[in-house]
Amino acid sequence: MTEVTPAPDARFGEQGGQLTYSDYLRLADLLAAQVPESDPASHDELLFITIHQVYELWFKLLLAELTDARDRMLAGETYLPRMRLERCHVVERVLVGQVDVIDTMTPQDFLVFRTKLAPASGFQSVQFREIEFLSGLKDPHFLRRFRGLSGPERERLERRLAEPSLWDGFLAVLGRAGFDVTDPEARFGAYQRIAADRERHGPLWDLAEALVAHDQAFSLWRARHVLMAERQIGTKPGTGGSAGGAYLRSRVETRFYPELWELRSRL
Repeated sequence: MTEVTPAPDARFGEQGGQLTYSDYLRLADLLAAQVPESDPASHDELLFITIHQVYELWFKLLLAELTDARDRMLAGETYLPRMRLERCHVVERVLVGQVDVIDTMTPQDFLVFRTKLAPASGFQSVQFREIEFLSGLKDPHFLRRFRGLSGPERERLERRLAEPSLWDGFLAVLGRAGFDVTDPEARFGAYQRIAADRERHGPLWDLAEALVAHDQAFSLWRARHVLMAERQIGTKPGTGGSAGGAYLRSRVETRFYPELWELRSRL
């Protein structure tokens, strides 16, 4: 007797697939992750937790895109690395815009639960440091200053410190194109030749500009972040023991690719 296969249930997806939106996105776990520390829960603590978890999700995506851009540049590619960076630029604009959401919280409402955060601090975001290290701003002193790292987190940061950065990938692309990148003056000569002949070296110039845009986006985020922090806590120290707004302001002028910025003065 021939077995008859039941027709797909129209209540489910194509060919009767039963994967749901909630299952695919692991929504039960995701939406259970916003757990206030204050008791009773402060109204604005949910906002604070949510916005920072969303930042970490965007950081995860940025790390995936930037790592792929780096790997492709090391292999000599220019087009796809630039496309990856352009996606990052859009995400980074979202990061800046999200600060407006935090700014809807008043200093008084933040004070209701701020003491519950200590000693936790945004300074401890491992993914943010990974982005900085991957982008070329490698700071081994961070590992010594931050005593709250778990073993896997320390391993991740040590790996990012040891592996090539986006800057290394860009120099690899220039080297494959025949430019001398052995020292700063040789590199400035290469940048100037590329800038002077965009008809011939357009992909290299566009890639350099994509790196500058990535650098600029993070500088804008730092500047927006310090204004938000000063609006919320003034000159108070950070919950993790940093100098708060003073520390954040000291980071505003940080650049991933100072040579590409100096090039502007040499053109």
